[in-house]
Amino acid sequence: MKNDRLQGIFTPNLVPQDCRGEINEPELRRYIDWLIAKGVHGLYPNGSTGEFTRFTVEERRRIIEIVADQTRGRVPILAGAAEANVKETIKACEYYHELGCRAVAIVAPFYYKLSPASVYAYFKEIGKNTPIDVTLYNIPMFASPIDVPTVRRLAEECDRIVAIKDSSGDIVNMIRMIQAVRPIRPEFAFLTGWDAALMPMLLIGCDGGTNASSGVVPELTRLLYDLTMSGRLDDARQVQFDLVTLFDTMIYSAEFPNGFRAAVELRGFNMGVGRQPQSDEQVTNLSTLSKTLQCLLSQHGFTNEPIGGCLTDVSKSSATSEIKVQDVGAIVQTVVAELKRRGLI
Repeated sequence: MKNDRLQGIFTPNLVPQDCRGEINEPELRRYIDWLIAKGVHGLYPNGSTGEFTRFTVEERRRIIEIVADQTRGRVPILAGAAEANVKETIKACEYYHELGCRAVAIVAPFYYKLSPASVYAYFKEIGKNTPIDVTLYNIPMFASPIDVPTVRRLAEECDRIVAIKDSSGDIVNMIRMIQAVRPIRPEFAFLTGWDAALMPMLLIGCDGGTNASSGVVPELTRLLYDLTMSGRLDDARQVQFDLVTLFDTMIYSAEFPNGFRAAVELRGFNMGVGRQPQSDEQVTNLSTLSKTLQCLLSQHGFTNEPIGGCLTDVSKSSATSEIKVQDVGAIVQTVVAELKRRGLI
């Protein structure tokens, strides 16, 4: 087992697809080179942002093969190794170890809601049989949660379990995990998957993050990490504020991770349409979102402004006021109609 702690920003890269919906290997290789050149500390293929559940077992392996081959040891790889059951997951661990990956990330079993005892047993089985270091992946919105006592127990009993990536965004829970584990495993790493809390997570003791935004603006996430770790907190705070605005727009304005795919397109990559079919309305909304994202990215010089330009602060205020007036009018009409239906007016 390697003694070096996982540190820095590991980018959960997206997967470009061609017109047939197959992995666009040349574009993926170009994207990997670009991320490394922009200063990411490591790569995290087959994560949630990489839509791992939408690829076959063979495709997931091929994605790691491509990333490992193109990276050629320049940065460490944290490979997503979650499969449908413990036997297949251990097989993935073995294969990614052969490819030279630094570690794997494994989400708790999904679909079935499991007790903490079952989550512990699952990871204990993996920890006993894996040839590669394991990062626990806690994402309670999609899978069974990994609670603090379970993290501590696994850290105590399994040398191969060396880190946790937590995507809940719960700062207090992260503090509890660090307090519970670091005294008994000083080399155990804590990574946050919630971009909106990257700076505060680093300040309370996290070692880095696996942040979807780093696949779009690797310059900003690397800058935020460097500023925070060097104690330049006023500068870091401003970068965090900017990152939150971009992150919120990408994650809440479209079905995940389509907002991130649209933003990577604006950075000059042909991402394709993705595996999940979309309605005509979704396609139209995504086109509108792209213009918003282009304006946000242009503020940092990452893109040009869209044709027609971006709204100024004054015009934004006017537009917002107009929307509010329209919203109020619609609410009044709805209330009046309901009162009439009930015979109250």
